[in-house]
Amino acid sequence: MLGSFIGLLALCKIVIDCVKVGPSKVFSQQKRNKPPACLEDSSLGTHGYAHLEVRNFVSRIKASFVITQDIRMHYVSNGSEDKPLMLLVHGFPEFWYSWRYQLKEFKDRYRVVAVDLRGYNETDKPSGISSYKTAKLATDLKQLITALGYSDCVLVGHDWGGAVCWAFAEKFPDLVNHLIILNCPNIKAFRKHVRSSLKQVKMSWYMYFFQLPFLPELMFKLQDYAILDQLFRSKHSGVRSDRMSDEDIEAYKYTFSRKSCSGLTGPINFYRAAFEVERRPPDQSGSRSKGISVPTLVLWGTEDAALDNRLAEMSCEVCTGKVVLRYIEGASHWVQMDRPDLVNKYMREFLTESEK
Repeated sequence: MLGSFIGLLALCKIVIDCVKVGPSKVFSQQKRNKPPACLEDSSLGTHGYAHLEVRNFVSRIKASFVITQDIRMHYVSNGSEDKPLMLLVHGFPEFWYSWRYQLKEFKDRYRVVAVDLRGYNETDKPSGISSYKTAKLATDLKQLITALGYSDCVLVGHDWGGAVCWAFAEKFPDLVNHLIILNCPNIKAFRKHVRSSLKQVKMSWYMYFFQLPFLPELMFKLQDYAILDQLFRSKHSGVRSDRMSDEDIEAYKYTFSRKSCSGLTGPINFYRAAFEVERRPPDQSGSRSKGISVPTLVLWGTEDAALDNRLAEMSCEVCTGKVVLRYIEGASHWVQMDRPDLVNKYMREFLTESEK
């Protein structure tokens, strides 16, 4: 019901915009045949193909893939292959490039791999909402870790990537030596909070809107993906620093406008699949919750337009092992791009302290 109401408001906005600026501008999309230079920056990492069956790596090409569960997964890797693995998992609507500051920062101590989740960028996009359930996303990461030749990793996730990492760390704790979460609540904390907090329901309006077919995808395309400008650069929800340049925005528009990316259906299906899980009877899961036992760092930008700050503390309560919470004052939801200096500092401190 709430999603339908929001959808009606969205349709009204489209009509009003058509009257104000004309349909041609509202439905306009710039052709982007060449990626912006920032996406071809060699300092962000080396690239290659990895096939799960043969472990065959090829370097110096412009894409990286690994076959996982019949999913061809794209990633960017920086740092020597003989170093420990740090796996970076992006959120919505992002892709590997969101980790550009961390790809450079941690290559001295780790092989840093920024992955594109299924449905995103160059990774395959299976059809059907059920293909995007969190359990399947977590299994993708498990197979990727194995395909890269590792038995464990430092697992880092932001937004939806954080949700996948929370689930992964609970299901496969032996594969995670450290868990780092950026502005993403544990699902148990989120469900508890959203049932009692009208504030969080209002902040989560888009999740209900995303349950509608077709219309959410259309809204993203309008006026040449103007919503990406709003998400990443507006005063309400955008990066608070000057670190989101015109070229950075163009990188996102180029990526999501490509025919090979099939629009936003895959990424939005994450939300649709999550609501399907929410409707399942509790006893259908088949196992009791174990909590998060691995050493965990939660980093939280305090100016998140989508998530209540209370969720950070509530998520830490799910952890049964060592947990550290660091608020980053004044930072937006996009904290790893907004304040990479502090994010990288706190990550290093946590990893160094835990290794003593």
